[in-house]
Amino acid sequence: MESNYSKLYAGSFIVVQLITQNLEKMGISPIIKDETESARLAGFGTPTYGFQELYVHSSEKSKAEAIVATTLADF
Repeated sequence: MESNYSKLYAGSFIVVQLITQNLEKMGISPIIKDETESARLAGFGTPTYGFQELYVHSSEKSKAEAIVATTLADF
């Protein structure tokens, strides 16, 4: 199955939330994948607590990559 979304960043919950805020300020709505939360809801555990992946629509990827770079430089 082909997706119109691309992985933009993977890392800690705190950094992902900061990037998400900056993306939303610029009108980009990212999708956050949190396997820890999914596993918790299903009754399982996971060794990667606090690790999240951030996805954006492929049409917004280049603009989003610039925002991520700026955010990480300021962090």
